[in-house]
Amino acid sequence: MAPGIPTAMDRPHFIGIGGAGMSGIAKILAQRGAKVAGSDARESATAEALRALGATVHIGHAAEHLADDASCVVVSSAIRQDNPELARAAELGVPVVHRSDALASLMQGLRPIAVAGTHGKTTTTSMLAVSLSELGLRPSYAIGGDLDAPGSNALHGEGDIFVAEADESDRSFHKYAPDVAIVLNVELDHHANYASMDEIYESFVTFTDRITEGGTLVISADQDGARELTRRVAGGAVRVVTYGEAEDADVRVLSVRAQGLKSQVTVVLDGQELDFTVSVPGRHYALNAVAALAAGAALGVPAAELAPALAAYTGVKRRLQLKGEAAGVQVIDSYAHHPTEMTADLEAMRAAAGDARILVVYQPHLFSRTQELGKEMGDALALADSSLVLDIYPAREDPVPGVTSELVLDAARAAGAEVTPVHDKSEVPALVAGMAKPGDLVLTMGAGDVTDLGPLILDRLSK
Repeated sequence: MAPGIPTAMDRPHFIGIGGAGMSGIAKILAQRGAKVAGSDARESATAEALRALGATVHIGHAAEHLADDASCVVVSSAIRQDNPELARAAELGVPVVHRSDALASLMQGLRPIAVAGTHGKTTTTSMLAVSLSELGLRPSYAIGGDLDAPGSNALHGEGDIFVAEADESDRSFHKYAPDVAIVLNVELDHHANYASMDEIYESFVTFTDRITEGGTLVISADQDGARELTRRVAGGAVRVVTYGEAEDADVRVLSVRAQGLKSQVTVVLDGQELDFTVSVPGRHYALNAVAALAAGAALGVPAAELAPALAAYTGVKRRLQLKGEAAGVQVIDSYAHHPTEMTADLEAMRAAAGDARILVVYQPHLFSRTQELGKEMGDALALADSSLVLDIYPAREDPVPGVTSELVLDAARAAGAEVTPVHDKSEVPALVAGMAKPGDLVLTMGAGDVTDLGPLILDRLSK
């Protein structure tokens, strides 16, 4: 067994190994020398990348895919109890390990930075991974999305820093014990698991209580939920560093200046004024970079070196990712699925687009989220010039009677938005081609399979 592999993880089997969170852990274990196996519902580039690292990846779920000598079975909260591989694990007496416990075990002996918040986790984790790598610190990282560079959602590095995206959706971030934790924002989401904002705050307090002795909480000074969390944890043993545009922020943002698809940011940190470039558009991404800067500094990385290194971050797949251009129309993919994210991405595009029209193909994500936030989703779409709204992408959820994308459409119309329902995704490329004119920007928006439409739209535009 190679050093750095917990004994229980030397022959792991992952159910749903192709998922963003699961594949990252599997990649790190494979890079550390573990005998990794798993299954996924369909073939993917991720499955091929895992095979290239020596992992065995089965397509489809079947009891016989689980090897008799597996040391554990790794699952996420999305895996149903009737999964045949899970049933086989019970028959064989193979321990079942939650994804968060597996990730926590990989951080042992290292200096972890855990990035939490309702929005922006993937981007901020990625910014840290790229900038720390740029400085030659060789961090390990596990991210919920694929970087444009270095091109992976996870890596086993030779350095002593481990950067991890910390997921609050199922409270799995309670398993981590970071030296530095980032909380970007706190809002009500994941309605199947949280009934109120008080439950959300309690969950984040539990997370911050896990910060190691002498560690640091880096938290937004601008966002209302983050400020309330700061109030709730004040007076504890953890050092709190706030960042943002608020006058009382410890790391004060003096300005964010849009420069095409980039931003120029000026901050004051420990009395030192720093000016640096963020190579993606939007004020929210600039503030994510400031959170990354503050976290790196809290871990002892010189801020004057980290600030310019942040410019090396060029984006994450599906986070305002340019998919291509055809007939003078740019097609951009946005993972935004919560109203706050939708608004932030549309405002960023509006700032970068100038007089160009913004056309959105939006797919609501989850029945529970649409039921609670459908009105706010519709309000966000009013920032676009025109939108096509698809049926709800169910992901792991069963339908809820009366909950359809009409909730979003009705709210959007009430907000003065121009919206059109589309029930058959195959119609979208032709509809967009009929709407778009040279100079327009088209955003495919949502956390589901709406992302698959980008290449099809480009193909139709080119004809």
